[in-house]
Amino acid sequence: MALTLVVEAGWLGTLDHDVLLAMSGAWSESLHPLFQLIAELGGIEVTSILMLGLFIFLWRGGFGADALVVLAFPAAVVLEVVYKMAFYHPGPPRASAHRDGPSVTDLLTETANLNSFPSGHMVRTVVAYGLIAFVVRRLVPWPVVRAVAIPIAVVLIVMEAFSRLYLDVHWESDVIGGLLLGAIALFSGTVWLDRPRKADN
Repeated sequence: MALTLVVEAGWLGTLDHDVLLAMSGAWSESLHPLFQLIAELGGIEVTSILMLGLFIFLWRGGFGADALVVLAFPAAVVLEVVYKMAFYHPGPPRASAHRDGPSVTDLLTETANLNSFPSGHMVRTVVAYGLIAFVVRRLVPWPVVRAVAIPIAVVLIVMEAFSRLYLDVHWESDVIGGLLLGAIALFSGTVWLDRPRKADN
């Protein structure tokens, strides 16, 4: 909420434009396909499939109630859409933006004329890969896989954040907003997974 007030007051406007100019200056057409691929990792299609896979993994593993943790994902997505409908914050000029990774959310955003804050890719990336890393860290029997789960999730989140800025499809404040909203949903999910258990459970 504090960040929303800061963004609404325009206090990050100068920084947003400075980052946009820096990313535009660093642009290379040869790297465009790579960053489109990274964008796909945070798309609604890939992250939804991952959350379905996590649900099935937990359910079939005998963790029925824990499988409900995936509800943090749609809850965060709904809140992100509500934000975009209620909070006026247009994205970077279309003239400076580069073609994003193809996604059904692009059609919905254009049709509904949604705003730019917060970044949906960041919300989905933080929740999806964060929850998977948390579950892998707790349940997977192989020590090496457990050890790399969180670092890999962090790398994916950082790459997604950079792709949003590199493709000039979001302001830096949008990315921060998406990170924070995703982090709130991720924290809620981990609290659910770490809830007190009955002695016989």
